[in-house]
Amino acid sequence: MLHEEVIFILILLGIVVSAHIVVALTFNFLARQFYKPKTEKGKRSLSKFSQSLKWGLFFVIWPIVEPFISPEHLSYIRSHPLFLILFIVNLSWILIELSNVLRYHFIDHYSIDKEDNLRERSLFTQINFIRKLVVIIILIISFSVILMNIESVRKFGTGLLTSAGVLGIIVGFAAQKSIANLLAGFQIAFTQPIRIDDVVVVEGEWGKIEEINLTFVVVRIWDQRRLVLPINYFIEKPFQNWTKTTADIWGTVFLYVDHTIPVADLKNKLAELLKGSPLWDGKVQVLQVTDVKESTIELRCLMSAKDSPTAFDLRCMVREEMILYIQKKYPHTLPKTRVWFENKPLISDSSTGAEP
Repeated sequence: MLHEEVIFILILLGIVVSAHIVVALTFNFLARQFYKPKTEKGKRSLSKFSQSLKWGLFFVIWPIVEPFISPEHLSYIRSHPLFLILFIVNLSWILIELSNVLRYHFIDHYSIDKEDNLRERSLFTQINFIRKLVVIIILIISFSVILMNIESVRKFGTGLLTSAGVLGIIVGFAAQKSIANLLAGFQIAFTQPIRIDDVVVVEGEWGKIEEINLTFVVVRIWDQRRLVLPINYFIEKPFQNWTKTTADIWGTVFLYVDHTIPVADLKNKLAELLKGSPLWDGKVQVLQVTDVKESTIELRCLMSAKDSPTAFDLRCMVREEMILYIQKKYPHTLPKTRVWFENKPLISDSSTGAEP
């Protein structure tokens, strides 16, 4: 009897090892018939999918083989609740990793690194949100089915699946904000006031949308800090989206100089700087007097660039070069304070007879 049990355990381990070997030898060839990953993330998603399939193959083979090798005095492992629970966990794992592979299968056909990437960013936002939603649904269903296979909590598991109305009322009162965030996530995924990699200004901070999750959004600030906001923030509050329809943007530089400066010469200098800079996209180039004050005039240099980071660098370059040009060629026109003295004869004091 002990001898039979040892052989049974060895066969069990042999099937586990065999399932791993079969998947390892055949998976890459079969998978590449449908999907050839172009990125490291895509390759990692395939690797994780293959790991889940190795155990999945065991859970498929074992119930078929067990009746022929199991000792008569032992009950079938496949009928044990723990085996069923592990099977459900593995099936959930397979479906989650499959959804990840499908995500990268779609994403690999598009590049977010090119200049005009509006369509790609829209697609990325929708795919990522749908995938996260699918994962949540898989986990909820798996958890419910596992509960139904545990006798002591079977009623609770059944109720979780069938009493959605009562559960919805309870959860609705207990987690109104979370549900509002989830619904806001649906709205953002399909109406898209924001997308992955959008440039935004929120809470007085400039940054890019790094993550859009089911209930919150992560904004990467320009100095590498992360600003985490509830997703309904972008539905309920105003914010600036600099890349809503296109990535190109206009930048301004303000100069404050004396009234006597030759504005026409500065216009020529601005044109020279922009034409010689790879940061300028060649579209907008304007220098105007936008205000006149008691001691200075305000000059606005307006220019365009392909995106906001480039526009920032272009503005800094123009500001530095224009100031240097004014310092060298027109130093007398830098802002100054005028004091005018008039020579007037002193009036003699008639009461004292003092002379001027």
